[in-house]
Amino acid sequence: MNDLFSLKGKIALVTGASYGIGFAIATGMAQAGATIVFNDINQELVDKGLRAYAEKGVPARGYVCDVTDEDAVQRLVQTIEAEVGVIDILVNNAGIIRRIPMCEMSAAEFRKVVDVDLNAPFIVSKAVIPSMIRKGHGKIINICSMMSELGRETVSAYAAAKGGLKMLTRNICSEYGAYNIQCNGIGPGYIATPQTAPLREKQPDGSPHPFDSFILAKTPAHRWGDTEDLVGPAVFLASDASNFVNGHILYVDGGILAYIGKQP
Repeated sequence: MNDLFSLKGKIALVTGASYGIGFAIATGMAQAGATIVFNDINQELVDKGLRAYAEKGVPARGYVCDVTDEDAVQRLVQTIEAEVGVIDILVNNAGIIRRIPMCEMSAAEFRKVVDVDLNAPFIVSKAVIPSMIRKGHGKIINICSMMSELGRETVSAYAAAKGGLKMLTRNICSEYGAYNIQCNGIGPGYIATPQTAPLREKQPDGSPHPFDSFILAKTPAHRWGDTEDLVGPAVFLASDASNFVNGHILYVDGGILAYIGKQP
């Protein structure tokens, strides 16, 4: 059973993994035996990530790369293959959100979110798939979202991108499943990260943020998720335990999508 979930001997690229969800997933994969490589948008963030991994005892390698730049991504993958080895596991984690009402959002702002959250996973997946085909196996994990299924005020671009990422996940499965490549998604619920910190801040009078109260009421688990809650699902989808799981979105949301809410 331990061998079934082991990542020993595997090389995992986790994009945007200097902190937050990507960092937690990469650390968990390292503990399962994987060699970790990651990227971020600038050297400052890469250095921050390297320090954090070192504190956890994880010998990760970090690279500066803009995942929306196709040429840069191709160079990144070539460098990793030359310096570390062929990538066995890709986690498309890098993402952004802009909380702006749709009619106040510019087309440029909308495109930026789609570029990072949807185009980049396409670009990075396309870069690693040929070597996965040659090697005879591969795992691609896309960090999707509940917004793949639900809409909410102010996140039109994010929801559109994550909905597209859900379908890209299924299409990669459809095109490359015959090459022993499994592409699945993880759909986090509301996770306590620096990105969501403003939604959890106490009000000046000490009361909870209204959005914090809203999420707790909508979540059967009655809490925000921790980044560690995503580690087990990620290791499962990266391991041999999921070899016949393909094109699936695993929602890790504390039950939100199953719950209509309490009657007023």
